[in-house]
Amino acid sequence: MGDSTIGPEAAAATAEAVHDLLAAVAGLEGGLRHGDNALSDETALLEGYRWMFSILRVGLDAFVWADSSRPRFVDIVGPTKKWGGDNADSYYQYAPIDPARTYRVWGTRGDAVYFSVTVYGGPDDGHYSERIVASINDRDLVVGDDGTFEFIISPEPHEATPWLKLEPDAVCAITRDYLEHPDSGRRVEWHIEAIGADEDGWQLTDEDQARRFRAAATWVKDQAAIVPVALADPNTMAEPYPVAQQTFGWAAGDAAYAMGSFDLAPDEALVIEGRSPESAFWNCCLWNELLHTFNYDYLGTESRRGHPVRVTLNGAQAVYEPDGSWRLVVSEGDPGVPNWLWTQGHTHGLIWFRWFLPAATPDPLTTRVVKVADLRP
Repeated sequence: MGDSTIGPEAAAATAEAVHDLLAAVAGLEGGLRHGDNALSDETALLEGYRWMFSILRVGLDAFVWADSSRPRFVDIVGPTKKWGGDNADSYYQYAPIDPARTYRVWGTRGDAVYFSVTVYGGPDDGHYSERIVASINDRDLVVGDDGTFEFIISPEPHEATPWLKLEPDAVCAITRDYLEHPDSGRRVEWHIEAIGADEDGWQLTDEDQARRFRAAATWVKDQAAIVPVALADPNTMAEPYPVAQQTFGWAAGDAAYAMGSFDLAPDEALVIEGRSPESAFWNCCLWNELLHTFNYDYLGTESRRGHPVRVTLNGAQAVYEPDGSWRLVVSEGDPGVPNWLWTQGHTHGLIWFRWFLPAATPDPLTTRVVKVADLRP
């Protein structure tokens, strides 16, 4: 049969790109353990090793496996994909976009109280998107009695409505669906197809495969450059900022946000007080410095002091004061009061609020540090 050994010139570009990707992943550990930005919390460090492979998985799905002529929506966050500010109440899915093509998107609502698709524009080489091209949410759609909906995404006007216009730099579409009770609710079922896609099939080439792995390596490096996020002013909340007109990365264009942080002794608690404007959905999440939620798989059951154990809390789960305001308590020890967010072994971390489709920008939130024992009934 002759010599079947593959020569060094075969898939040479892909081999080089794969080696670069492997080196990028291998280099992540050093940043977690050493240097000025090293993680000082062992719990966060253990989570960091998982984060390394979360961003790798997203990079592979978004750049190596994605095909804009035969797209599919794939999960990019979840209980085993923690990165970029994930949370317990939502599902995010990604599909690649070719700005010259026409796409049909359809699905079934399920139990989502808010869902949307956002098309992002910018580089297609693994760097984060630079802007929002177009977006649509459930308030803009015609949802049937059976929960179904459909719309078109294309560069030219389409007779179907609703219709989203693609700009020449469009690169991807990302779905968001939020559930008030994600442990029991039905998520949105999303589907996408390219209309008039080529029928000749697809053939692997060294050049195209290498481009894809280079993009995945760029993605990993860029994500590593964003974190860890420093605790700017511990035990405070920055003033909420309004719905953005433009946004960087894969942030939403119809939400208001507020960020804060905690740095607490084991016997201390951070009390956060505020009120939420009328919104489609709001929640609060605890993150480590890698923008990585704490483990929420085993939470929600009653603590020994009689209130649910959580690391995230949404508006349907919150207990309100008679005037409609709320009080959240962040601590390691169980305070035995409503709206407790457990720090789950972290001495410090980040706090993130989001309000989708708020009627107004939320008022500033107040914070104070107290002893856990002083909160217990």
